[in-house]
Amino acid sequence: MAKILITGITGFIGRNVLREMLKSCPDFNITALVRPKTEPRRYQEFEKAIRLVTIDLADTASLKEFLFTNEFDTILHIGALRGGRKFPQETYLRSNVYSTGQMVEYCLAKDARLIYCSSVGVFGAIPQELPAGPQTEKNPDNYYHYTKIESERIINRAILNGLNAGIVRPSIAYGEGDFGFPYQMVKLVDKHLFPLINRPIWIHLCHIDALVKAFLYLATREWKSGLTLTVADREPVRLQSLVDFISRQLHGKNYPRALRFDRIFFAWGEKLARLVKNELWISRFELISKSWFYDVSAYYDIMEKEGYKSHFTIPEFEITIKDYQKH
Repeated sequence: MAKILITGITGFIGRNVLREMLKSCPDFNITALVRPKTEPRRYQEFEKAIRLVTIDLADTASLKEFLFTNEFDTILHIGALRGGRKFPQETYLRSNVYSTGQMVEYCLAKDARLIYCSSVGVFGAIPQELPAGPQTEKNPDNYYHYTKIESERIINRAILNGLNAGIVRPSIAYGEGDFGFPYQMVKLVDKHLFPLINRPIWIHLCHIDALVKAFLYLATREWKSGLTLTVADREPVRLQSLVDFISRQLHGKNYPRALRFDRIFFAWGEKLARLVKNELWISRFELISKSWFYDVSAYYDIMEKEGYKSHFTIPEFEITIKDYQKH
């Protein structure tokens, strides 16, 4: 029986990965870490199916003690402090980087596999080349992205010393139960408050099912250490086309053309956000005024051999639209 440790189950990605793992891998013996003082409603659906342990990833001493007094075959390290949160940099460093270092140390000592959830943010909010691929330069344009770059560096250095590790880099994910950027976009389009720039912008979102398949593949198959998969839908989508699709689903017609703005509007918004050092608003202005998409060929080469279908943002973004309507 495989012994699995998973972090991040109260977040959108980790929750969906664990749900599918319980369904597809009933013989797995699963332990999950949850942060102290987490509301029980965020993990109560799993209480009877897995072992839950309360540990803050930032508490590296307790994390190390827990790891080395337990035995695991595979660690799925999905948990992290997300960008835009009001935590000190030291907390980000301990939660996102030092915790990864502890996982690496354990897996090296115990010959366990590490599956790490990174982010396309290692290329920056807006990659310096498109599509961003394996050779694209890393860009620590905010502290969250820096922690992901640093964690990947620790893992890749340990691979040279025998670590068996794989890295998953998700794009911004959409699906039922998430209230991040995709959900907020639907909300703003519904209220006719979403500002569109008057030039073509291409974005690259990720259906949550595509991401779940990546983690399940790594958890249940053999693969060469160092495998890194950038995961997103099969193709990028034009932002105006997606906004029009959302508007048609909600109102039966395309988005009003009067709500398309000149690039100077976004440039000043981004400049103001940078002036007040608000990383969340900086990224929001960038994500809707500049193109960002990725080379996902390595992921789909594997998934298509496994018989999995490709995901396309239009029409599958309907899952988020329906979730918005439900709420």
